[in-house]
Amino acid sequence: MATAPTVLARPRAGLLLLGPALVAGVAYLDPGNVAANVTSGARYGYLLVWVVVCANLVAWLIQYLSAKLGVVTGKSLPELLGERFGSRAGRIAYWIQAEGVAMATDLAEVIGGAVALWLLFDIPLLAGGLITGAVSMVLLSVQSRRGPRAFELVIIALLAVIVLGFTWGVVVAPPDPEGLVAGLVPRFEGTDSVLLAVSVLGATIMPHAIYAHSSLARDRFRSREGLSTPTLLRATRIDVSVAMVIAGGVNLAMMLLAAANLAGVEGTDTLEGAHAALGEALGPIVATMFAVGLLASGLASTSVGAYAGAEIMQGLIHRRIPLLARRLVTLVPALVILGLGVDPTLALVLSQVVLSFGIPFALIPLVRLTADRTLMGEHVNRRWTTIAGAAAAVALSALNGVLLWLVLTGA
Repeated sequence: MATAPTVLARPRAGLLLLGPALVAGVAYLDPGNVAANVTSGARYGYLLVWVVVCANLVAWLIQYLSAKLGVVTGKSLPELLGERFGSRAGRIAYWIQAEGVAMATDLAEVIGGAVALWLLFDIPLLAGGLITGAVSMVLLSVQSRRGPRAFELVIIALLAVIVLGFTWGVVVAPPDPEGLVAGLVPRFEGTDSVLLAVSVLGATIMPHAIYAHSSLARDRFRSREGLSTPTLLRATRIDVSVAMVIAGGVNLAMMLLAAANLAGVEGTDTLEGAHAALGEALGPIVATMFAVGLLASGLASTSVGAYAGAEIMQGLIHRRIPLLARRLVTLVPALVILGLGVDPTLALVLSQVVLSFGIPFALIPLVRLTADRTLMGEHVNRRWTTIAGAAAAVALSALNGVLLWLVLTGA
């Protein structure tokens, strides 16, 4: 058997170990990210660049801990939580909030796909939602019939389209370097900027990605292929680093594109308005690439979201329904929103705020479990890792509390 360093030293062997983080990373590039980042850039220019950067750094730690939990224990975060709840009522209550987060995720992804189909082909939003749901069923069938590796390859292909679609405009029209540097200084400008910051956080650090990554790592390395746990953890760190560099770069590109080209332009705080303004300012190619990226984002992320929701249900309440059946059920709220004519961009931004409130429920147990020596053995978190994870949980919870206070008091 090859030693760990030898396995990772061979490029092909190392590449074959990549994948779970790239799939989980699609959650960081869903239509909710697009709405939150574009709206932030259009309204406040470079003000919230620091939020994207900080969120991505925290996301690296969180996703690595999630993957490590799956690799070391051979179980997902929902499975381990289901085993540790002292009462059935507790498991069900926790599952309800987790399912609510998963449904908010699905809402954003289906609406984003529907908006993209409308922008590209003038397909009505309700019909676009149905098409997005149908295509996601096809993608999920790949996972069900061909296994995790085939599913990874399909999602990675869509990820490549997302990257190209959302970064092309920044290449054509680069941002202002001084504005970019100024945006790295943490600050807010009123309640609305706090709301958007929480929306960006909810879009970047997504609870369902925390649940899903442990499941993806568990499934991917179940056989281990003769590799040791330290080898798999080294590969996982590389996988997460690649995924977060991609996700962080694209999220930053979205905000910079809006800050450089859409600030002060009427109507550009919506996806439709941003698309039209990009067409006028930078030409139809950039606008089309933006819409194609949005479509790929919706299709890929809704498939991963459905996978995460199924794992949450199985782990917490020990019920498993076919992925395709679940897809049909979770599609309904998005179709209702589209049918009622609710503003798609507003629905996307608010869905990300809901997601941000679900972060502590996933993050706190994750940090606690990975710091448990009886569970993790020699791979337990180092003290500073646990401190960093706990600090992230406290900071995110505090920001959500500030947001709630500002909204309720009208400050």
